[in-house]
Formats: sequence, structure tokens, C-alpha cells
Amino acid sequence: MTTPAAGLPFVDAMAQLAAGVAVVTVKDERDDVGNTVTSLLSISVEPPTVLISLATSAYLTELLLKHDRWAATLLSDGQQTIASRFATPGRPGARLLLASVAHHRGAHSQALIVEGGVAAVEAETMTVVPAGDHMLFLAQVTAVDYVDATRPPLTRLRGRYRPVRS
Repeated sequence: MTTPAAGLPFVDAMAQLAAGVAVVTVKDERDDVGNTVTSLLSISVEPPTVLISLATSAYLTELLLKHDRWAATLLSDGQQTIASRFATPGRPGARLLLASVAHHRGAHSQALIVEGGVAAVEAETMTVVPAGDHMLFLAQVTAVDYVDATRPPLTRLRGRYRPVRS
């Protein structure tokens, strides 16, 4: 049986695909802002390029249209609470969400970077592409802040955060 390709059937179909979990942050003049994303992917090695997809209505989207430099922390297993904090609607600024969590500012973006993830990168947006109810931000990676391949990454599958088991 075939169902329409929009709405809940589409959301359910896409929930079957495991995705890495990251927190994207940007420093604004007033505050630090961030969102949890599962739509961060590598596009190119030369030049090093990534893509993130954000809802057009998201406050972070509004800020990334004004500020080209941002950071992404690829979360590790054990950082589900951080992922949930940054995914909660109406959340406070990123500094408050990270008050009890080890973090630092990226040298290139000045955005907050969460420590203890599997990796963190800083990026500068090159191109923004509207795509339905989302905006796609293609960005050149300006720095790899850290990589910790000893930690298992955090993923999202079927609406839940899950660790990767080797």
C-alpha cells in the first residue's frame, strides 16, 4: 500500500534513518544561541565543507543569516541531556544551557563549543539555499577544534537518542 509522501508518513520514514547528533552554536551581539541538529553532513574534503539544515522559522536560522561564523559539536554518548536542552522550544541562551557543562569558545567563530563530544568544528557559511520549510547552510570548515575517536557518538533513531555500539 502506498501512502502520500507528505506529513506524518514522510516523518516516520525518515525516522528510520540513524543520524549523528550535533549542537550548532553562534555568538550574537546579545547572547549565544544554539540548536540540536541531526542534519549535519560532510559535503567535501577539499575545501572542507559541511551542510546543516535548519527550520526556516528557527531563531538560529535568523541569526545564521546575519552571522557567517558558527561552531558544531558532534555529541558523544552520555551527552543526551545536552542534546535535549538544545532541542527544547523556548529554551534560554546557550551560556545558561551550558552553565554546568565544560565548554569553551572557538578561536575562529567565538561560538560556544561543548567539550566531551566526539569532535567539534568551526565553520563559515558560504551559501544558503532555501529548501521547503528549511534553509540549507553550506559552510567551509575553518578549524577542527578537537577529535576524540575513543568516545562513541550519539545518534538519533526512531525519535530517540541512542549510542552507537561497536
